[in-house]
Amino acid sequence: MDFIFIDDMRVEAHVGIFEREKAAPQTLELSLTFGVPDAAARNDAIEDTIRYDVVIARIRKELGERHFNLLETLGEYVIGLMLEEFGAPWVKISIAKIGIMKGVRRVGVQIERARA
Repeated sequence: MDFIFIDDMRVEAHVGIFEREKAAPQTLELSLTFGVPDAAARNDAIEDTIRYDVVIARIRKELGERHFNLLETLGEYVIGLMLEEFGAPWVKISIAKIGIMKGVRRVGVQIERARA
């Protein structure tokens, strides 16, 4: 299986349980790795792969329109998009809130899922 990765993408999202987090979006750092069909490399054809530009645009749009209480839920939502809508066979995501606590650079989650 071949993989595409998107590393350290910054996104604006509404996530959190505190009032300050519900009042305004915050910048998250998101990294995503997902499997793509072997046919993409074999055929050298864009229609045989998952386009990272489309994935990035879709994630930014979706996260800009929704509120999630937990990073875990946000991560599962993005993984669902990748598995169900984009057809990825395997996805790993890392999501971090940046600078939310004094002396802590990032706090986040990592989730990995595959289609059954």
